[in-house]
Amino acid sequence: MRIVQIATFEESVPPKKYGGVELVIYNLIQEFSKRGHKVFLIGTGDSKAKAKILPVFPKAIRTLPEAKDIKVRDSLKFIGAGKILEILKGIKADIIHNHLGWRLFPFLPIIKIPVVTTLHGPLDVKYQQMVYGRFKKENYVSISNSQRKPFPSLNYVENVYNGIEVEKFPFSGKPGNYLAFLGRMSPEKGPVQAIEIAKKSGLKLKMAAKVDAVDTGFFKTMVKPLIDSKQIEFLGEVEHKAKTELLKNARALLTPIQWHEPFGLYFIEAMACGTPVIALNKGSVPEIIEDGKTGFIANNTREMVRAVKNINKINRQECRKRVEKYFSSEKMADGYEKVYYKILKRRK
Repeated sequence: MRIVQIATFEESVPPKKYGGVELVIYNLIQEFSKRGHKVFLIGTGDSKAKAKILPVFPKAIRTLPEAKDIKVRDSLKFIGAGKILEILKGIKADIIHNHLGWRLFPFLPIIKIPVVTTLHGPLDVKYQQMVYGRFKKENYVSISNSQRKPFPSLNYVENVYNGIEVEKFPFSGKPGNYLAFLGRMSPEKGPVQAIEIAKKSGLKLKMAAKVDAVDTGFFKTMVKPLIDSKQIEFLGEVEHKAKTELLKNARALLTPIQWHEPFGLYFIEAMACGTPVIALNKGSVPEIIEDGKTGFIANNTREMVRAVKNINKINRQECRKRVEKYFSSEKMADGYEKVYYKILKRRK
């Protein structure tokens, strides 16, 4: 097949540091390339993947000084969506895989190639529900079954879990004596709650996280005062090697999420390293973590503290096996191949 992957413009593919969606796109491209598909990547010029790269912007827009203003960044995304149309004119392809979300939708009537959209974010946001409600019949892929709950009436072609290149995550059966926090320093990720759990557990907490422009105020006022660089250590935004070192040597990954996360990529990254995940029971958590086997699913922070004390009961090999079975790049590519062929068959 000749497949177009339309990426976000926030980060390069793969991301230099943090960037879940961009990493998923990269993993998908690499696997499709192995299978002999011709892949085109419409994204940023600093991307490096086994695809013909067709840049909308020369580099990730988050790196631009003016993009610190969220309104400017949103404007750039719309400008980028328009540029995609020009690029598509020069491509002969079988299918377009849209990761940009609803921003591409106003242009769908003039795009002649079949389009499938992966929903990477939550569906309980009112303005997004309004937009998606106007495009209910488009082809959608969810990344967890829980993601669909706020908006079950969309045309879901399939559910495909995100996947990682498991071999890039070294396994460790003998962790150190600290807890890990990974992701974004945003209220929905629960960094304040993670610090509370670590302090009540009496263990060190190493936090590797991105502080985006929209979260700067929250970080400065709510999180930074709690970081003492002794028990609570902030590592900043880390690259892949530092991330895997953090994860494989941790006793557990703390994820006291405060929202219904559609899919926690960092959950499976930790488990691939053999590190169990302790999470609040929200969103995709029960679909990813096997309670009592690859981590613990809790209803509140008090139960998470109790789970930390019982973490040695988890067999770290089981964490790795679960990722290999359900959340590999190969498994993800299988799912999307099925989606593409299903859509193309309908068009005939």
